[in-house]
Amino acid sequence: MESRNKTRISEFLLLGFSEEQGIKPLIFGLFLSMYLVTVFGNLLIILAVSSDPHLHTPMYFFLSNLSFVDICFTTTTIPKMLWNIQSQNKAITYEGCIIQMYFFILFVCLDDFLLTVMAYDRFVAICHPLHYMVIMNSQLCGLLVLVSWVMSALNSLLQSLMVLRLSFCTDLEIPHFFCEINQMVRLACSDTFFNDMLFYFAAGVFGFLTLTGILYSYSKIVSSIRGISSAQGKYKAFSTCASHLSMVCLFYCTSLGVYLSSAATQSLHSSATASVMYTVVTPMLNPFIYSLRNKDIKSALERIIEMAATKGPTVLGLK
Repeated sequence: MESRNKTRISEFLLLGFSEEQGIKPLIFGLFLSMYLVTVFGNLLIILAVSSDPHLHTPMYFFLSNLSFVDICFTTTTIPKMLWNIQSQNKAITYEGCIIQMYFFILFVCLDDFLLTVMAYDRFVAICHPLHYMVIMNSQLCGLLVLVSWVMSALNSLLQSLMVLRLSFCTDLEIPHFFCEINQMVRLACSDTFFNDMLFYFAAGVFGFLTLTGILYSYSKIVSSIRGISSAQGKYKAFSTCASHLSMVCLFYCTSLGVYLSSAATQSLHSSATASVMYTVVTPMLNPFIYSLRNKDIKSALERIIEMAATKGPTVLGLK
């Protein structure tokens, strides 16, 4: 390790997925399409929630926040990757890499916290329906989102500051399509013991707290649903949390799959490919999950489309 010169680095190289020139246009088109679908789909969710007074409820307030975070999440990594493919330049500056890593950790943590907050919202709605609007008042909803932002920002800042103290060698190739913290720590020449300890401690604490909160909420929800006598009542109660449960399963299963695959295989490119599932595919599918399974969102989106269709001819002077 000491044989490699320690230098003041200015940039890293993001190796991405494939060195074959023939497949790069396919990768560019695929990721550009997924990015546009993600941004457009989540913007529609935000527009639907903000424009429809019937959706001004805690559940949809949290959903619109999640959609905003998902847009930021994908924007942190995908545009830079697309630019590198288009310009055939794999470089990213040292400062740019640290900034990208900071925002990536921030939005991953926010996704996790918001999913937990949404589980608590469903718990209150199903287990305490008569007191729902009293408990989930606007002050509490705002406080829950604010705490999620603060906790995520502090964790991300601490992780980034710990990386800043590391010394890097001349091997600056990151076998990923973005500056993933574990890959950066592996490139360091200096001791990374405290970085590893902090990363696994934070992942364990935040992961345990959020997953415990979600599991506790759904255990109470299941108990409450089992107490409902009619089959129609059970179906109605379950349908209110089916979309959120789908999102939770998708987020945790893909995240867990990435780290299990990276631990099981020595191929770093396989890890990069697997990480696409939770960095790109999950944010892209969230709007479809909510719009296809939620009648309120579908109705709001249909009204938006109808308004756009009727206003279009007016703007063009055809009416």
